[in-house]
Amino acid sequence: MNFAAIAAMIAVAAAAPPSVEDAKLAAFFDKYLEVEFARHPYDATQYGDHRHDDRLDDLSAPARAAGLAATRQALADLRTQINVAQLSSAGRIDFEILQHHLNRSIWLAENTKPWEEDPRGYNEYLTNSIYLLFTQSTLPREQNVRNAASRIRGIPAVVAAARANLRVCPKQFVETAIQQNKGAISFYEAGLFSLAGESASGSPLTEPAAIAVRSLREYQEFLEKEFLPRATGEWRLGRARFEKKLEFELDAGLSADEVIREAESEATRVEHEMVVIARQLWARLFPGKALPPDDPLGRRTLVRTVLQKLSDDRGTAQSLVADATTTVAGIRKFIAERDILRLPDPDRCRIVEMPEFQRGQSTAYLNPAPPLDARADSYYAVSPPPAGWSPATVESYFREYNRAMLQILTIHEAYPGHYVQLEYSNRCPSKIRKLLSSGTFVEGWAVYTEQMMLDQGYGDGDLSLRLHQLKWYLRAVVNAILDHRMHCTGMTDEEALELLVDRAYQTEGEARGKIIRAKQSSCQLSTYFVGRMALYRLRQQIQREQGEAFHLGRYHEAVLDFGSLPVKYLPDLVRERLKQPR
Repeated sequence: MNFAAIAAMIAVAAAAPPSVEDAKLAAFFDKYLEVEFARHPYDATQYGDHRHDDRLDDLSAPARAAGLAATRQALADLRTQINVAQLSSAGRIDFEILQHHLNRSIWLAENTKPWEEDPRGYNEYLTNSIYLLFTQSTLPREQNVRNAASRIRGIPAVVAAARANLRVCPKQFVETAIQQNKGAISFYEAGLFSLAGESASGSPLTEPAAIAVRSLREYQEFLEKEFLPRATGEWRLGRARFEKKLEFELDAGLSADEVIREAESEATRVEHEMVVIARQLWARLFPGKALPPDDPLGRRTLVRTVLQKLSDDRGTAQSLVADATTTVAGIRKFIAERDILRLPDPDRCRIVEMPEFQRGQSTAYLNPAPPLDARADSYYAVSPPPAGWSPATVESYFREYNRAMLQILTIHEAYPGHYVQLEYSNRCPSKIRKLLSSGTFVEGWAVYTEQMMLDQGYGDGDLSLRLHQLKWYLRAVVNAILDHRMHCTGMTDEEALELLVDRAYQTEGEARGKIIRAKQSSCQLSTYFVGRMALYRLRQQIQREQGEAFHLGRYHEAVLDFGSLPVKYLPDLVRERLKQPR
């Protein structure tokens, strides 16, 4: 039986009978999407609806104001047109997810000003809106070329909107946008044509690309010479806004204070585990040399010294994709042999080198098949160092992302992390859950799988792999601490650097990048830790309840069967699913 048939059988077995009101809710959401996709063509492309692939969004202030008014109306209509009491249990969850999404969208529009304070948002429209047409659309290539040519002609309007909308931005945001825009220029000068399989001469893309390059060069000059000198904006949310935004982001029933307390406690626990593993490695790596003193400073020195030595086993920019491909093959084999869960069949995950215009913010990402075009490929992209990095920075980068760390990263991003989870999610019958996914669930699952895989024997007890897994997890825990302190307590860059380098064992280059990310992506950094803790605790609870009857693969599939929904709904749903046949 193939994966699609299994997923369909699971959905039928696990779902309660839908009600008439459920059908009304589904119709309401479809109507809402029609309006939203017409207003936001780039979002439509990301979700896999390709009817608007030839256009770009109107990002002007009047258009955004009209969009906010439409969202408010949609929320009012949802509450008056849908009778919650008549929904099935699954329908009520979908109703709450949609209501939360609308409330969150309104709050963000009213309390944050990304279009005025963050030029990076425009870069998505300048590059990724075109990139997706050639990587994740299942339309014929010729049609994608025509759509791309038409969409590229809209780039000068996006640039004009950016110049008109942007006010006072934080310096770090502008510096990142400048680097990304350089990559965008390079993309339209050369990368676009190789991606599309077109010749630079005589292609329908040639003239629009030339127009885009001229517009982007003018934008580059604006960013560097006019906008950066007056980039003095404040990036901190402040406690009140952080607490509210975190509540919307997590949707997990936890307050900001509860998250930071738990993260501090967990960080201490993980640090102790790392010391134990490092002690076991010391004699092998440094025979005849005495361990550092057993005090706080000595223990940190012990772990850091061992990690530094282990980082000698690292790849190169030329071998990165090949190393990732080899790693994937070994992980897939292990998952199948140990019945961790049933893998997607057919497998549509492609391992690629990250495009230049996307580099500099993350080492890897998983771009999943769009939920409305699930036959498309997913892309596990790994990033060589961006062009222009010094040799010392490149060496530091590959020490941080050495061969052991690449395995943990691949577990997180691909198998059985993001790729596998999102393939399951794309087969969920609820369109609301497929499109309005919970970042806390998605990131929490990926972090949960890292320790789980090693606990089940992946790596055959390799202590280097275990130490790197703990380091990677400690990063997720400390990210939540960093997120809170930078936006709520006035933490300085120097204090943040000390936290990340001294406590989380990150390289200085990696730590400085994380500080920039914490400023630019408030609250998102907390989702990894909160989601992982929720999933780990649920696993422990159910395993204790089932005793010898507990089956790990069956449990994992039960967790994934209901889409990427908020973790607060999982306990009851998973328990009910486990009463059904696998």
